[in-house]
Amino acid sequence: MDIAHCHLDGNADAVEFCPHESFHNILAACTYTLQEGDQPSRTGSISLFDVDADSSRLSLIHRVQTAGIFDIKWSPVGGTAGPLLAQADADGYVRVHKLESCLDESEVPGNNLLEVSAEHVSSSMCLCIDWNPSATSLAVGLSDGSVSIISFLESQLSISRDWKAHDFELWAASFDIHQPQLVYTGSDDCKFSCWDLRDDPSNLAFQNRKVHTMGICCITKSPSDPYTLLTGSYDEHLRVWDVRSIAKPVHETSISLGGGVWRIKYHPSVVDLVLTACMHNGFAVVKVKDDKAEVIETYNKHGSLAYGADWQRGCLGRKNNVIATCSFYDRLLRVWMPEGDIPE
Repeated sequence: MDIAHCHLDGNADAVEFCPHESFHNILAACTYTLQEGDQPSRTGSISLFDVDADSSRLSLIHRVQTAGIFDIKWSPVGGTAGPLLAQADADGYVRVHKLESCLDESEVPGNNLLEVSAEHVSSSMCLCIDWNPSATSLAVGLSDGSVSIISFLESQLSISRDWKAHDFELWAASFDIHQPQLVYTGSDDCKFSCWDLRDDPSNLAFQNRKVHTMGICCITKSPSDPYTLLTGSYDEHLRVWDVRSIAKPVHETSISLGGGVWRIKYHPSVVDLVLTACMHNGFAVVKVKDDKAEVIETYNKHGSLAYGADWQRGCLGRKNNVIATCSFYDRLLRVWMPEGDIPE
């Protein structure tokens, strides 16, 4: 069921609902637009929206102009600070913004983003970003195949270590939320890797080179099961892994979603339910249970590459199943709810 939609000011590539208490209504959306010509440029923006599913409202409340952004992530609940929004951008920067409540001139409550820190990580582009559970570090994947670990202490960013992890663009870098000394990476070289940060230089804990037949787009750890991990790939497959045995996925044939699996987001309260952005085939809600994965519902009301997807947290609106999605070239942001019942 559609709730609301709008067009952004650039090519839309990521959406993220704020997970922090009192800010569950806040949705961030980011853009990346390549301006070609004699002097090409990569521009972008972060837009903050107020989402009210009950009244079908999607209201723009703040916008920040930036370099072109590939990824954004809110700091995790329970971290040392927050709510914070980190961006990975085409100029090789990581920037952290703080979400603040404010009163505008008409004394109407609102929210804005204040940049609190920035760090130039590389001359290469920053493609993906993830917080560790305590919000004291960020893992960043780069277009030259490197990964950087950025410390965030006393509101200051600094590079703590970096290394060449892959041969090509590194689109996925993710902390293990149960064992934050581990970082998972995936790349256009089709390698799925895990690195142990207790070693310096970081030690390769494992690597699988054989299963993904095309580049790896995303890696997501289950918040409820310390051993389950999901990967998405350009080869259109969602794969379920047990990190104790990475020779092959748990479900060996995995599940084809009919488009490159660009993003995977676990439901905030329903165990084993994920939302996927499937590039050329819209969006899908998938039930992942033990060695089985099945599509529960699909959403195909975007007319371009399906890139951004997230669930709203908290008990807002009619049900706790509000979804935001965005598509790239048509610059479209949509807020909707699944038509069918969500399995518990």
